[in-house]
Amino acid sequence: MNRDAIPERFGSGRAVARLEDEGLLKGLGQFTDDVTLDGQTYLSFLRSPYAHGKLISVDASAAREIPGVIAVFTGADLEKAGVKPLPPVGEGWKRADGSDGLSAPREILATERVYYVGQAIAMVVAESKQIADDACEAIEMDVEELPTIIGLPQALADNAPTVVEGAPDNICAEMRHGDADASDAAFAAAAHVVKLDMFNQRLAPSSIEPRAVLAYIGDDNRLTIRMSTQMPTGIRDTLAAPVLNMKPEDIRVVVGDVGGGFGMKTGIYNEDAAVAFAARETKRPVKWISSRSEDLLTAAHGRDVTAHGELALDKDGKILAYRLRSDADVGSCVNPTGVAIQLLIGPWVATSVYDIPVIDFHFRGVLTNTCATAAYRGAGRPEAIYFTERLMDEAARQTGIDLVELRRRNMIRPEQMPYTNPMAQTYDSGAFESIMDQGLELADWKGFAAREKASNANGKLRGRGLATFLEWTGGNVFEERVTINITADGVIEVMTALMPMGQGIATSFAQIIVDQFGVPFDQIRIMHGDTDRANGFGSAGSRSIFAGGSAVEVASVRAIDKAKELAADALEVAASDVVYEAPQFKVVGTDKGIGLFELAAKQPDKTIYMDATSSTDGSTWPNGCHICEVEIDPGTGHVQVAQYANVNDVGRVINPMIVTGQLEGGAVQGIGQALCEAVVYEQESGQLQTGSFMDYAMPRADIIGEFRTAMDQSIPCKTNRLGVKGVGELGTIGATPAIANAVFDALLRHGVPADTVLAMAMPLSPDKVWAALQQA
Repeated sequence: MNRDAIPERFGSGRAVARLEDEGLLKGLGQFTDDVTLDGQTYLSFLRSPYAHGKLISVDASAAREIPGVIAVFTGADLEKAGVKPLPPVGEGWKRADGSDGLSAPREILATERVYYVGQAIAMVVAESKQIADDACEAIEMDVEELPTIIGLPQALADNAPTVVEGAPDNICAEMRHGDADASDAAFAAAAHVVKLDMFNQRLAPSSIEPRAVLAYIGDDNRLTIRMSTQMPTGIRDTLAAPVLNMKPEDIRVVVGDVGGGFGMKTGIYNEDAAVAFAARETKRPVKWISSRSEDLLTAAHGRDVTAHGELALDKDGKILAYRLRSDADVGSCVNPTGVAIQLLIGPWVATSVYDIPVIDFHFRGVLTNTCATAAYRGAGRPEAIYFTERLMDEAARQTGIDLVELRRRNMIRPEQMPYTNPMAQTYDSGAFESIMDQGLELADWKGFAAREKASNANGKLRGRGLATFLEWTGGNVFEERVTINITADGVIEVMTALMPMGQGIATSFAQIIVDQFGVPFDQIRIMHGDTDRANGFGSAGSRSIFAGGSAVEVASVRAIDKAKELAADALEVAASDVVYEAPQFKVVGTDKGIGLFELAAKQPDKTIYMDATSSTDGSTWPNGCHICEVEIDPGTGHVQVAQYANVNDVGRVINPMIVTGQLEGGAVQGIGQALCEAVVYEQESGQLQTGSFMDYAMPRADIIGEFRTAMDQSIPCKTNRLGVKGVGELGTIGATPAIANAVFDALLRHGVPADTVLAMAMPLSPDKVWAALQQA
């Protein structure tokens, strides 16, 4: 290989094939379930068939007598052992009266009450999975059923039963943002007031690999947990003192390959703690692999938010104020992350790319007898942008102003940057009108009439939808630690707490290493997922590249600077006379030099080591314009995405192929929400009716026709040294409103009454679309 060409061919900005893929395609990956240890046992959970009830008794005596059963644990057993529930909603969130937010306890195993179907009541550790399953069926429970609350209307109804004592209104927590008085004045003076009721249905994050945990006592007599997670350090720290009363240093979390996360694998679950406890007690390796049905039933759900939104506009269509009332179904054993997402994080982007001077927001988290909601790709931002973009389309319809022109009149201009929105969030950069214009061109906006005519000739109805929007990334955790180890055998090892889960960060990090060191890919080893070697926030909130990538570059620069000092000593010259010309250090003006790895071999420990911690200056604000066209079969109501065009400002791009995959993969998830996905509970019993992929409709490859994806790199982010912006969730955020707007546009063009269209809720499945068409 010509080493002079390495940075040009493999450095950042190049569409390099992913390093991770070859091993995975050959079946060489190591997921949690691929690991089997000597003496390994298997764990199964007895789960509640009731949505709400008093747990009178649990009798596990028969189960303990089954041959092959090693141990059976109930909630009372864990309580006696000093195991604590997972951290509650706590003081960080308040109810209207100023009291702390309320939730059912997040118990590892239920003790006195059950709060949703699927809640774990007991667990069995056995020599085989079959024995463990059979023993669970031998456990007898006595439950006194209590009134069940399913869905926001039932929870908020007058005289509704209560989910949790102390919350007679079933409100977990609430927050207000903005200036109500200024908003009232703006609405009173408005020439146009647009109102809309909207809903984001509950979704199930459906990663290829379900949750998986293997816990055991290691050779060092510490508790080791191998699992599929995005945040190993957070798992270790939460599991230690708050739950198992252990020191963090007595627990090691190891993560191999992760088959997708989508936010579902960010925080700790009660099952994770249960497996860890069982391994500690039995002194045997204990494995639990969630079934698909268990994941659909008990892994954190996403979305489930209803909103009433209002826009006040002047006679020219300029927005004067935005009023939003939103309720989020956060389940019963509430995940604090789910509350933060709906009451704070989503609102951060609600005004989006628009210069809206006044807001009046009121958000509530509502308790129901369902699984808790938490992070799911986009985490609050898709919901907020959906509400805003639906209101923008409705404002255009009611005022008669072209929907593109209405957006243009309200967009924040580049000269307003940095711009602080009404939620006190500061955008460092953005050229939103330019991105929209590029999107219109890519989509051939002006050619729609001809395509609509062709669709009509084929017996199809055509509509188009537009979404202009931005996204917040980073989790508000900007510090990251990276270690670099340059070895004598010619390898540069990079260790980080950022986790791969299918998004290709190992390749992107390696490209950043190539930029600095100029070595081939086969001399770079990116390592993740071991709390004994690296700790940090982990991968969430689309922060891996802007926080982690920046940290990799900082560590690389510092490693080279350190090596330059070592080279100067080895060459007996001043450090100022040494330059790095990959892969050698050379003395300026001479032929003297020493290779990078040769230099490492001369060190006492045969390595050059750099431990670097660095920070970015704030969040990133990627943004985009997504435009889609749909065709509807009037005979069946089937919606086909005919074409999808998207232009995205993601700042500097490290690997265009990976970024394109993230954008388009994210868009397909957003399309899935718009057209087919929904978690459904039976209203009376609280039973999950979408407990398998036979009932939960995932998007398929044929859901979309043509993707056109473009990236504008002319607007680098100013808060990190790479100039990158987070991209992992951007496509999801733009797709859902774009698709919904397109379907509604097609129906309105066909003469379906506006009241019928505005009353439709996602998913826009064939039966709903067909029923609406009957009103035309």
